[in-house]
Amino acid sequence: MDFQDIRDRLVIAALPHAVFDGWTAKTLALAALDIDLEVSLGERAFMGGPVEAVAHFADLGDRLMLADCLGLGLPVMKTPDRIKTLIRARLTRWAPHREALRRALSLLAMPAHAVIAAKVTARTIDTMWRAAGDTSSDFSWYTRRATLTAVYTATLLYWLDDASEDCADTWAFLDRRLADVGRVTKARQKLTKWLSNLPKPKAPAGKRVKRDSHPA
Repeated sequence: MDFQDIRDRLVIAALPHAVFDGWTAKTLALAALDIDLEVSLGERAFMGGPVEAVAHFADLGDRLMLADCLGLGLPVMKTPDRIKTLIRARLTRWAPHREALRRALSLLAMPAHAVIAAKVTARTIDTMWRAAGDTSSDFSWYTRRATLTAVYTATLLYWLDDASEDCADTWAFLDRRLADVGRVTKARQKLTKWLSNLPKPKAPAGKRVKRDSHPA
């Protein structure tokens, strides 16, 4: 059994305990006991403490999201549908553990963990865009990720409190957010095209230098 597999098993086993105790050293110790590991391994596997366990849990979520989307035909979908499929897969898998996710987000929201939280979010968003086929390397690389960060974060927070059947309200919310992004993108493209078709301003004519004429 490799070390990553042990860490994966530990964070999965920690989920029911995190509901009551949060993401703590106690939670990781109980998780180790649940999967028949030495109790100290819960702490030794995450030397950075519980916040490292949460970061690893997010990484596991990214990997499982990609696995869950295999065979769903992402390559033949339009980009908004690819993004929607990835977000739905990312959240649906953890529907039984929403409270544990809420406690994880609370830990990441602490000022001391701001850098880790930013890295975790950036990694998830980048994973989604790459899975959606994004190969940009210009300024759009940043704008696409900033836009998706806003959409994903808003959808995640909505989903945490969604009591509708099969999270129908969340998926409707996600559809609206993606539609908003689509309208803004189209408007920006039209404006860019319109500006590019405007006549270029002429450069101001240079002043002519009048030479003095001297009589021969």
